[in-house]
Amino acid sequence: MVKTAILVSGGGMNLQAILDAHLFGEIPNCELTAVISVNPEAYALERAQMAKVPSYVVDAGIFPNRYSFCRALLEKLQDLNIELVVLAGFPYLLDVTFVNTFRGRIINTHPSLFPAFRGEGFYGLQVHRAVLASGIKLSGATAYFVTRELCAGPIILQKGVEVLEDDTPATLQRRIMEEAEWEILPKAIALYCQGRLTVDGQIVHLAPAE
Repeated sequence: MVKTAILVSGGGMNLQAILDAHLFGEIPNCELTAVISVNPEAYALERAQMAKVPSYVVDAGIFPNRYSFCRALLEKLQDLNIELVVLAGFPYLLDVTFVNTFRGRIINTHPSLFPAFRGEGFYGLQVHRAVLASGIKLSGATAYFVTRELCAGPIILQKGVEVLEDDTPATLQRRIMEEAEWEILPKAIALYCQGRLTVDGQIVHLAPAE
């Protein structure tokens, strides 16, 4: 079983998608070892409690800088013998030491189809405002391995979502979450836990199911 930690900060909707998929047996060989929140008031902690997943807080607000915060987070993960780290609504940029320690073992999602609308300035509703302003007809979400470069890691899975004529940034954001992010994030975790992913540079190879 792959000991997995989910890092959260807020409402935990992406976390709920993982919890539901795990409950229904869609993430085999995965042990949800911990939900770790960087916000002690996050509703995600209640979701973890209801699902009987151990939860912890590493409060980002009490640390003087990113380095000390990432050290504390890294130490907690190592104390729990975590193999796979999943970012589910985690708003902080991890430092080099953290990323190197868990190289090829940190999964995140982004609400666009890489390589479009990613990097500096593209977060939250900003992504969807940019999509609508561009006039493109297809957006979506990407699950990827986190690297030292912002939103530039190897792609695990992608799913497209049609951009509708009457979309607002908020409606497009919600539909991409429901139709894409909440599907590909649990799938990416499952593929990792089944040992079906290998990374060659920027390319993720998917082995067939046995």
